[in-house]
Amino acid sequence: MSDFVDFIQETYLLDVIDVVIVAFLFYRLYMIIRGTRATEMFFGLAILFVFSLLAQNAGLLLLNSIIEGLQTVWLIAFIILFQQELRGALSYLGQTRYFRFFTKPREGPVVEDLVQAIGRLQRAGLGAILVIERNTGLKNHIETGTRLDASISPQLLETIFTPPTPLHDGAAILHERRLVAAGCILPLSRNQHLAYTLGTRHRAALGVTEVSDAFVVVVSEETRQVSVAEEGHLRGRLSLDDLRKELQQVYHEGDVVEPAAAEGQTQAGA
Repeated sequence: MSDFVDFIQETYLLDVIDVVIVAFLFYRLYMIIRGTRATEMFFGLAILFVFSLLAQNAGLLLLNSIIEGLQTVWLIAFIILFQQELRGALSYLGQTRYFRFFTKPREGPVVEDLVQAIGRLQRAGLGAILVIERNTGLKNHIETGTRLDASISPQLLETIFTPPTPLHDGAAILHERRLVAAGCILPLSRNQHLAYTLGTRHRAALGVTEVSDAFVVVVSEETRQVSVAEEGHLRGRLSLDDLRKELQQVYHEGDVVEPAAAEGQTQAGA
């Protein structure tokens, strides 16, 4: 009797593990394609799968065979029409920390490229806003700008934010070591207690960090000061060395320094 109970418990545990793994995979897939054209087809495939299970359990053989045929066609169409999104999803999966051990790391520290870029912009008196995407997807904001999918370089970032280029007024959005898009429109902060001296760039930097876990670097056109925004807080008057330490935390490069407390930080003027 005890052997039978152990068998039932073991089978139940395996079923639970199976369901949890499948649910996690579907969730991660949805998070990757969320905000793209593939989302609707993803839900369409999920609905067909549910109807197929219902048809099998109800013994509706004809309906089940039709749905299975549609699933095959739908899946092939999904792969053909959205191969670009799928390539991006697979690339994103390969870049996650869980699988990065099996892949050759990309050469060249992105932190130094960004610090050099900010230094160029600061010396030239050019305003800029760089948004580093982390766990929260920023696809809605990316779609408001121009997709680039380019390697990060100081020269490219300086060119983008140099007037009168069409993209200089918007934000540049970065993911990992890629410049995803530029000229993007960000939501302004809803905080009613901000200093009136804060300009649009700083309010936009705060706004996007209020709705996501993004890390934002802002260069003021008027004062040439460098600020960073995170979790709805703004830290201003940073030197390039301070910025380097902040970026090392974001990208996990070099020596990690404990971040300054968000509370009580001085908000930089635009």
